[in-house]
Amino acid sequence: MSELPSLSSGQVKELDKLATERFGVRLDWLMEAAGWQAARACHGRTSVVCGVGNNAGDGLAAARHLHRWGRLEALCCIDVGRIKGEARLELEALQRHGVVVYDELQLNGAEVILDSLFGTGLSRSPKDRFATWIEAINAADAHVVAVDIPSGLDSDSGVAYAPCVRADVTVTFTLPKQGMLKGDGPRLSGEVWVADIGVPFEAVAEVGVTLPPTIFAVSDVVRINRA
Repeated sequence: MSELPSLSSGQVKELDKLATERFGVRLDWLMEAAGWQAARACHGRTSVVCGVGNNAGDGLAAARHLHRWGRLEALCCIDVGRIKGEARLELEALQRHGVVVYDELQLNGAEVILDSLFGTGLSRSPKDRFATWIEAINAADAHVVAVDIPSGLDSDSGVAYAPCVRADVTVTFTLPKQGMLKGDGPRLSGEVWVADIGVPFEAVAEVGVTLPPTIFAVSDVVRINRA
């Protein structure tokens, strides 16, 4: 994992802005690609567990692909009323496909749980239903795949807030996040899959990170074993 550079939460935010405003790669395109990559990591009947931000949008996009493939066990959204912007478009697309959205956690029958509760912006312990859902994910007898970073892990410091998802696999986008490399990160991230979602390499350079030019030459996903 240390052979690749990593991104801070601030750099991730700036990358999204640069991709859309300077390079014309829209956020909904990136969200769709992220969902595709996350869905590909889910082998078996999958419950998708979504929060309310852009990370939830990635999970919603993944849910649509899993539905098409016959692998979607349940789609659970903690508060659909708070889902906005590009993530809302993903939700509306799912509803047009007749996918039921549960407001309670549905993990029975799931072989895989896709965690898209929190992304790289988390800076405090999950509370209330978010905490309850994370605890239930950890208690479930299922393979856990995290979207970009395990929910509850600080993407900069590697501190695991209580509670924090224990992932078997983390599908992270463009590059690993700094918090996955230190502190509790290696233990909780599981096997890390670095997936290309179409972020321009020029945008990565603009935030001060050199992306290896051949990182995705062989495959659009680079798998990194646990530390």
